[in-house]
Amino acid sequence: MDNTKKQQGVTRRGFIRTVGIGGVAATALGIPGGAGAQAPAGGQAAAMPKRKLGKTGAEVSILCLGGMFDTVNNQLLLRQALNWGVTYWDTAEGYGNGLSEDGFGRFFTRYPEARKDIFLVTKFRPSPPDKLSEALDKGLKRLQTDYVDVFFTHGISDFNQIAGVRDWAEQMKKAGKFKFFGFSTHANMEDCLLAASKSGWIDSVMFTYNFRLMNTPKMKEAVDACTQAGIGLTSFKTQAGGQVKADSETEFKLVQKFLERGFTDKQAKLKAVWENPHIASICSQMPNLAYLSANVAAARDLKSLAQSDFEALDRFASETRSGYCAGCGRICQAAVGGKVPVNDVMRCLMYYRDYGDRELARGVFAGLPEEVRSRLTGVDYSKAEKACPQGLAIAALMAEASDLLA
Repeated sequence: MDNTKKQQGVTRRGFIRTVGIGGVAATALGIPGGAGAQAPAGGQAAAMPKRKLGKTGAEVSILCLGGMFDTVNNQLLLRQALNWGVTYWDTAEGYGNGLSEDGFGRFFTRYPEARKDIFLVTKFRPSPPDKLSEALDKGLKRLQTDYVDVFFTHGISDFNQIAGVRDWAEQMKKAGKFKFFGFSTHANMEDCLLAASKSGWIDSVMFTYNFRLMNTPKMKEAVDACTQAGIGLTSFKTQAGGQVKADSETEFKLVQKFLERGFTDKQAKLKAVWENPHIASICSQMPNLAYLSANVAAARDLKSLAQSDFEALDRFASETRSGYCAGCGRICQAAVGGKVPVNDVMRCLMYYRDYGDRELARGVFAGLPEEVRSRLTGVDYSKAEKACPQGLAIAALMAEASDLLA
């Protein structure tokens, strides 16, 4: 490679990383970057938009603060999120082994009047009712609150995983420990959503939904079914990260295209999801004020995406599909005889590469059964690779995961 190409590669890599934080477009869309900023400049929406969360009747901010970061030491960020109208907050027992809930609890202790303004969610892994009751009580204590607005069973891949907790959920509602019940899902999302729509007892779902998935026939069917059933929908993993290199020509063109429109590609991906009025909110991990201000700017901006913008995202999705795990874990897991939960391992790689959070990636990976972690490189993935709709190089990715995450 000659020096010119090397310089171009470095420039593109640095450029994409810089605007990826969102500072450039945050200013362009009218959100000052300083911690004291209260409202966007003229020409933008005066307040954070809200939408109804399905049949719950609750109105939530269209941007949700994902609590998978150090909330204990980022109290200023929590205050600023509230100031900017981000009043839907999400956490989980597993985020920092309860430290995320602790951070929210410290905030509510310091600002007790804020609790009534926050629509609060926490999540726990599928467990028997007695274990869930114990975990919920501990979570409420960490959160310094008597109730949460929504309780999610976290990370299911099959609706049957929560079939035995319906009566328990009703008991907890009557006890006033949470108002609404639902689940989150990173895998087999469409099947879980369709089952929920037929169940008659699910209030809300948080699920992987982004520009790569939103137009597939099955995802459209699932979202429509939940909408008809009155289930409130919150999306996450909206950036649809994958193994695409940060200095790729494909990504560079996408970044340039959206900057010409006045926002970053990251903000465009959020706006694409908000174009669907049936998605009440986007849950986004915003671990610093730069990310928070950029996302708030995108949420408050009234400019809709043009057809050409959606076409650009579709092209990008098509050209980079082999670098993205679409969450259809039932396919690859069946192809390897259930020996490896490929989808879960891919999520760990996403945390490592796309989030840049190596501690989180290794922590989630360590939560997989030891026998699964030890056999990653000893499984024949040829059938899984043939079956994968995305064309992922699964064997190489599992070897990479074993090397990076062990």
